[in-house]
Amino acid sequence: MKIIPSKYNNAGDLPLKLQISFEAIFEYLEQIVENKNHLLYETALKILEEYKAYPELRTGFEDPTKLEKYNHQIDKLLDILFPEMLQSNEIKAASIPFEFTTFKLSKRFEKLLQDAGEDYQLKLRNFDEDNMYILSCTFILGFWYNVNLDFRRPFYYDIPTSTGFIKNYKTLFNGDFFKVTPLENAPKLTEEDIHLLLDNFDNIDIWKEKFPPNSYQFRGFGMMNLVDATTDQSLTNLKENLLKKDQDTSNRISESIAKLYHSSTIEFGVSTFELVGDNFEFNKIIEKNSFINDQVKSQKNKLKNFFCKGITSKVFENKELLAISNVEKYGEQTNFNAFYKALKANNIQSIILVPLQLNNNLLSVLELVSSKKYELNSINAYKLKDVIPVFKIAIKRFMEEFDNKLESIIQENYTSIHPSVKWKFYEEAQKHLFSLEHHEKTYNLNSIVFKQVTPLYGQSDIKGSSTARNKAIQEDLIKQLKLASNIIDKAFNKYKLPIYSDLIYRIEECLINIKNGLNSGDENSLTDFLKKDIYPVFNHLKSLDKTLESDISNYMSLIDDNLHVIYYKRKMYDDSVNTLNETLASYIDSKQEEAQQMFPHYFERYKTDGIDHNMYIGQSLVKNRTYAPIYLNNLRLWQLQMMCEVEKIAHSLKNKLSHKLEIASLILVHSSPLAIKFRMDEKKFDVDGAYNIRFEIIKKRIDKIHIKNTNERLTQVGKIAIVYSQATDVREYMKHIKYLQSNNYLLETIEELDLENLQGISGLKALRVAVNYENSNPLNEVFKIINQEN
Repeated sequence: MKIIPSKYNNAGDLPLKLQISFEAIFEYLEQIVENKNHLLYETALKILEEYKAYPELRTGFEDPTKLEKYNHQIDKLLDILFPEMLQSNEIKAASIPFEFTTFKLSKRFEKLLQDAGEDYQLKLRNFDEDNMYILSCTFILGFWYNVNLDFRRPFYYDIPTSTGFIKNYKTLFNGDFFKVTPLENAPKLTEEDIHLLLDNFDNIDIWKEKFPPNSYQFRGFGMMNLVDATTDQSLTNLKENLLKKDQDTSNRISESIAKLYHSSTIEFGVSTFELVGDNFEFNKIIEKNSFINDQVKSQKNKLKNFFCKGITSKVFENKELLAISNVEKYGEQTNFNAFYKALKANNIQSIILVPLQLNNNLLSVLELVSSKKYELNSINAYKLKDVIPVFKIAIKRFMEEFDNKLESIIQENYTSIHPSVKWKFYEEAQKHLFSLEHHEKTYNLNSIVFKQVTPLYGQSDIKGSSTARNKAIQEDLIKQLKLASNIIDKAFNKYKLPIYSDLIYRIEECLINIKNGLNSGDENSLTDFLKKDIYPVFNHLKSLDKTLESDISNYMSLIDDNLHVIYYKRKMYDDSVNTLNETLASYIDSKQEEAQQMFPHYFERYKTDGIDHNMYIGQSLVKNRTYAPIYLNNLRLWQLQMMCEVEKIAHSLKNKLSHKLEIASLILVHSSPLAIKFRMDEKKFDVDGAYNIRFEIIKKRIDKIHIKNTNERLTQVGKIAIVYSQATDVREYMKHIKYLQSNNYLLETIEELDLENLQGISGLKALRVAVNYENSNPLNEVFKIINQEN
């Protein structure tokens, strides 16, 4: 008889005093001998007589080591519970409950443990050892006090097979072979005591008070049966994993599916296909370990010639599950089509395809694959019936999350609704949804308008950006033309064809025109000339002369694939602009978060050749806050200080860029409140009303305005210009400027300037003050912000 000692350490500290006894077996044998016609009469009589020599097996013993002493006798005595015909089928063993020592195992049980290996320890997977005492108390409540408690949880053993595959076995305990009785130190429980215990499962002190250690006698033994629950557990785990959202979910799903099929060779993948016109094409929205997508991509995502008509019809048209149990046979039947080649490339010998319709145009396909023939087939595909609905839920949830992420990206990058005003949009949306859900008259969404808000506008413009960009383009085009001219010149010197001389002349003509100045259509004209007249000659020369072939290859390697021109100097300039813009934008965004904490306001910024920003503040923009003029003054001071910091960042960055870019900053002051309205067609806010449009006109024209009666531009590198029209504005900004001068943000000199009249606009004035670049270098802080964002 095989004995497996307990792996638990607290069995001695229980309310139950455990006594191993086989009295139930003896009582059963005594019932048999009362009937001389019983089939087992002679056997029972013989055992009862023989076992009189071992009274301790009936009266009981507490020392579990005596199981070894009476090994042979117990083994023979329990044969009645282990019929020979069931030995190879049933997985069962005699055991001591709560002590978990197991003895007298069926042959199948012993074989399972033998296959599991010498290092395997038989231990319950989900047993809470810390609650052993309380669980044994609830056992007494149910057994002795007849309290109906549904406290039991299914327990499982995870036992590896000889191949290393883990199988799950559910445990079932038989309580027919023991008795529980109170001892002298057991308090008698009242109804009130039982109610107290029912409300205090986790209070070990109360349980020990009502059930002191060793206060009840357990006498007998238990029978434990194991049932193979691998398939059920795999289904449960698969369903749980499908609803989880972490990075390892895909691996766990594959493991659960492999367990479901009791195989270590089965793998899992997902691919998605989109209906474009009348045909499905591969789509990468959901792509998890797909075994066919790489081959589909090589067909430029077209499925027309990838799958056979049978798969196209069954999976993509009828949305029915399909199984191929022998891929080689499938290949022979389809003339080894592209789908067969995809499976062959991944060593797939059998496959199940499960189509899941996500919406009218999107189909997700589950791919179950195996490297063994016939391991996956139309019969065992039936196992998926219970999990396909969960797969659908999981993938639809993924699609919803994907759509939400798309919406978030669009909101953030294209049509952002600023958090400060979202409440207004939600109010309108809620009214609309309420009318739909309650089948009321359709609620027409109202226009989103915020009245009586004060605007603040600022810009940090890259000076001379158009000239610098044109110069970079000019240098690239000149270099390209000279390279082309050199190649044609070599060809002329070698082959003396007059056409080459003509081409050289035309290239020189282009060079002269570009050197004299770049016009808007020059770049397109040049690329057309090269494509139509020069490149055909190049193609001819490559086949004619190895030396010229090398020169032409060098020339073509310098040409940008998208622009079809040399993109070197211009790229250096564009990279410099992008670096400056990204750095300034990151800093402004971080500072804006601080400003929103002071008082919520609408904010938007734009990247051009530099950064522009709009802000609006007022009572109508907030729902649960009270607006006061002090918040406008605070925001104006914040804006001016932020612009000083932006100037210093740009100045610090200048020598780190390929092009030494500089900015000029401007603030437009507009004290009269106006209204802004969300334009549904453009998905953005704009000023509302004819009078308010004046503010927008000034914004568009102000950056090129001159000081009155001069040719000097208002915006200058290293200075911040503050444009205003009312005397009250200048007094307020003078206070802010002096405050920032005292903190070394600005230099001492303040210019008060009259500005030239714009079309339909007159009387504009400006303050202009220089930034103190010596104060501090905020660039390190900016780089830290950018790194955090990335």
